[in-house]
Amino acid sequence: MKEIDSVDITNKVADLCIQANYCIPVAIIKSFQNAVRIESSEKAKSSLNILIENANIAKNESMAYCQDTGVAVVFVKIGQDVRIKNGSLENAINAGVKKGYEDGFLRKSLADPLTRKNTGDNTPAVIHYDILPGEALEITVAPKGFGSENMSQLKMLNPTAGKEGITEFIIKVIKDAGGNPCPPLLVGIGIGGTFEKAALISKKALIRPLGQPNPDNAIAEFEKDLLDKINATGIGPMGLGGKTTALAVHIETYPTHIAGLPVAVNLCCHAVRHATATF
Repeated sequence: MKEIDSVDITNKVADLCIQANYCIPVAIIKSFQNAVRIESSEKAKSSLNILIENANIAKNESMAYCQDTGVAVVFVKIGQDVRIKNGSLENAINAGVKKGYEDGFLRKSLADPLTRKNTGDNTPAVIHYDILPGEALEITVAPKGFGSENMSQLKMLNPTAGKEGITEFIIKVIKDAGGNPCPPLLVGIGIGGTFEKAALISKKALIRPLGQPNPDNAIAEFEKDLLDKINATGIGPMGLGGKTTALAVHIETYPTHIAGLPVAVNLCCHAVRHATATF
């Protein structure tokens, strides 16, 4: 049995909130640089170079990359042989989000959905748990801005729709979104399960390492085909036109009912913010 103090979790989650908002993943920066080389549009190149410059300023001057510092979405993988002492895991995570958003001078964006009154500290976080064998605890904080979240969609397709129907829906989501989600995008897609499962795995797809293909070769090929089709829309960086509307497409699947075909498309802006710690 491994014991972890709730105070240590709070402090680490606070650090992750700040790190995720200040430091864009290196793989994202490299993808911007690669996109500059293939773009022929001067507007597209200029937009991508500004994104690179913005990322460097945010990291070097310790400030948020974007004014929308998002909802704190937290993915937790916890071993069955882990015990949290001196408090609960959920309380420790929320305390960490509160501390991180205060210490990091990050905008507090959470509000009651009906009264619109701000909660004041960006809590509660949206927390997803996976319970696994062993004594490890892994926490990933993925701040999700709503420029891209608002453009995400889910549809319960007829099971006869097949890949053609799935593709048609995804491309429609991309075209409907246009420049609103701040492309170039990472496109997370969840296929199967139930209404809520498809949405969850589409968001989990966003924290997979950028461009890492699905281990199933057929699905990996589908990801590549969708990426080509999305980039062929010409929406381009920041919606100003170009060859780079998306950096990658990540698909996750789950068995579903014989009568259904849920498909969720969770769009993520070019920042793809997340940070992970293991205890």
